[in-house]
Amino acid sequence: MLLSKLFRKKSTSIILQQGGDGEEHTGLHKVLNVKDLTFFGIAAIIGGGTFSAIGNACFSGGPAVVLLYIMCAIACGFTAMCYAEFASRVPVSGSAYTYAYVSFGELFAWIIGWALIMEYSIGNIYIAFSWSGYFTNLLETFHVHLPEWLTINYKSAQDAILANKGAEGLMAWKNAPVIGGLKIIFDLLITYLVYRGTRESRNFSNIMVYIKLAIIVLVIVVGAFYIDIDNWTPFMPNGFSGVMGGISAVFFAYIGFDAVSTAAQEAKNPKRDMPIGILGSLVVCTLLYILFGHVLTGVAPWSDFGDPALGKEASVTYTISTYMKGYEWLATSVNVAILAGFSSVILVMLMGQSRVFYSMSNDGLLPKAFGELHPKFQTPFKANWILFVFVGLFAAFVPGSVAGDLTSFGTLFAFILVSAGVWIMRVKNPEFVRPFKTPLVPLVPILGILVCTAMIVSLDIQTLKVAGAWMALGLIIYFAYSRKNSHLQK
Repeated sequence: MLLSKLFRKKSTSIILQQGGDGEEHTGLHKVLNVKDLTFFGIAAIIGGGTFSAIGNACFSGGPAVVLLYIMCAIACGFTAMCYAEFASRVPVSGSAYTYAYVSFGELFAWIIGWALIMEYSIGNIYIAFSWSGYFTNLLETFHVHLPEWLTINYKSAQDAILANKGAEGLMAWKNAPVIGGLKIIFDLLITYLVYRGTRESRNFSNIMVYIKLAIIVLVIVVGAFYIDIDNWTPFMPNGFSGVMGGISAVFFAYIGFDAVSTAAQEAKNPKRDMPIGILGSLVVCTLLYILFGHVLTGVAPWSDFGDPALGKEASVTYTISTYMKGYEWLATSVNVAILAGFSSVILVMLMGQSRVFYSMSNDGLLPKAFGELHPKFQTPFKANWILFVFVGLFAAFVPGSVAGDLTSFGTLFAFILVSAGVWIMRVKNPEFVRPFKTPLVPLVPILGILVCTAMIVSLDIQTLKVAGAWMALGLIIYFAYSRKNSHLQK
């Protein structure tokens, strides 16, 4: 009896009645068209990590980095097609959480929802760290220096004390309320946009996408005139193993297309537009990655990207400053593109997480406050502000490297269940009408599962331990609260 309750499933007909078909059921404004959804995908995929990943990959694979981007795009495409099928069949908020509720049952839905909290919320923490650092560096380029108490975080304060910099460390602790203040201000501004509504979020996201795409395209076009074809020889300087050595960094540069599915309930024509938005954003980003890598390895020798004196992202700006004479200003523009990338990623993540909270609350698995909509803006405003407090506090005290690895775990775990869910639904419910059908089932879902599992296994053991503890905490909450308050229980 207990086992059957744990795996009770939510029917797609009920889900569609609650929010998938018709604005009268959802409360969320249906304002997104196919371009908006594609831009949401690009906004989530192309972040600041694009520039660090390409530096690592160019040094590892040399000019053959273009092959690596193609392989990773194909690998991500397996999961993207599975997301596209679910998003067209079950076009509601909740993304992988809702798909798991339909495919595996309530317990798995809760587990994946809890993993999505790790992906989106903790991912925001990691991005907040990076955004703060780049914004500070950009200001210093123009000789504007921010006070240390505004930019320091818990880890920096701790390191200062351990390094016997007592006064500096003590100052950080005395200013605990404003530790990481710059990150918190940034999160506050983005949260306010998400709180105001989908239109405002869409408009800001689109502007950020235009900025970073313009700068990336400009680097590609200008860099094409500085290519030295001798730099492309040898094509594979470190062999095929060298190419594959950068797969982890490049693979994670593609993650983000799944965030498009969280906006399905706010799409005007989700059955048609969701697959286009998910797969279209992946194709656009792949083409940009290939061209960017091809040009950079033509402008500079591949060995330059491994210079230990350079930071990971600095390898791109170094290439521009050193080899593209007369366009040194473009190196500063890359920092602007990185900031625009971080800004768009965190907006999509905050918006996506609030929609996951909204769906889980409507199912009774989270308190009612997470699902309440603002009477004017029609957004899950309480979920937005709760998420802001969570991200703001943790951004001040959680090391950025830990947050980044946990984000990867949550994302890959969701990918695995979505891929498996498509396979299961094809077997159990072959009669369902699917506006978009994943080809070659079960081969494509199986390949998606294998690739993502391999990526999880490659994470360090400490990350896996922390992720295990997080999932264990989620199970405690489920059995203590969510199982009893589930609407299916009632």
